[in-house]
Amino acid sequence: MAENYLTASALVKQLGGELRGDDVILTRITSLQQAQEHDISFLSNPRLREDAVASRAGVLIVTEKSAAALVGRTLIITDDPYLYFARVARLFHPLQQARSGIHPSAIIAPSAQIADSCEIGANVVIGERCVIGEHTRVLAGTVIEEDCIIGNDCVIHANVTIYHGCQLGNRVELHSGCVIGADGFGFAWDKQKNEWFKIVQTGCVILGDDVDIGANTTIDRGAIENTIVEKDAKIDNQVMIGHNGKIGAHVAIVACTGIAGSTEVGDFSVIGGAAMIGGHLNIPPKTTIGAATAVSHSIKESGYYASIFPLQKHNDWVKNAAHIRHLHEMNQKIKALEHQLAELNGTSSNQQD
Repeated sequence: MAENYLTASALVKQLGGELRGDDVILTRITSLQQAQEHDISFLSNPRLREDAVASRAGVLIVTEKSAAALVGRTLIITDDPYLYFARVARLFHPLQQARSGIHPSAIIAPSAQIADSCEIGANVVIGERCVIGEHTRVLAGTVIEEDCIIGNDCVIHANVTIYHGCQLGNRVELHSGCVIGADGFGFAWDKQKNEWFKIVQTGCVILGDDVDIGANTTIDRGAIENTIVEKDAKIDNQVMIGHNGKIGAHVAIVACTGIAGSTEVGDFSVIGGAAMIGGHLNIPPKTTIGAATAVSHSIKESGYYASIFPLQKHNDWVKNAAHIRHLHEMNQKIKALEHQLAELNGTSSNQQD
């Protein structure tokens, strides 16, 4: 038996829920298919109910409704098995704490203020007048330019770049390769010289508490005002957020999404993967944008929006695409037929029934 273990009763005491069955000793949390007698797993998708029945897991996290199909098993009953699973997983895999100290290869500007409890990894570069709070981890190869402020308990993974003047709240996590505060895409066309003139980007990026930014995501600094990501926003890998944008609190943005400059996304909204959102738009709170959806105008009412065709065979897609190209022509023909029908009936096509 592993030295580090939890019991089912201890989980319920700490996290809530109702324990039904034996008090099993648990050594790990894993999938329904891989779980063994000292493992805990969960069922949140009813489609996987047969997998749960066949699972050898010692304990299953389920809803009251799902429990009926699992008579005789040790269960933890909860309203939200997926959330409960996440909390159990954190108990088995606690956050790594900062190991205070500065690696000899790190380059720290003399005016930088770094809390003694921070962990500064190999080849880190920290610029002048930066302030880094307690228990923050800055891992290998990261560059933090001058005048940045970083809060407590942050984790900045390897090879992150934070440009000058940016601000991070507490418990922010930045994954490898992300770039915070690069110049926004701002250029004015010079007719006389027949070339682009770069607009100075004088704002910064401000990230609120508990923001999580995925690998290789880029958030541009503001042109004049700041680009802001509010508390508890979760942004996936390879997302691009343009200058002067505002991402509300508790927003979730899935991978490969692009959001052009000066667009505001309201609190609690969810943006599906590979969505493309134009600039100077407003998306109200609690709005969901489906994956690969193109948003070209502001949304006035919260709701679920999507604009991509579902998967179909290529030959069917070709036929449908051919019809789409002629939609305007078909519309004109329908209007003409409606006009002719109205004349035959002795009524105007503009009259309503």
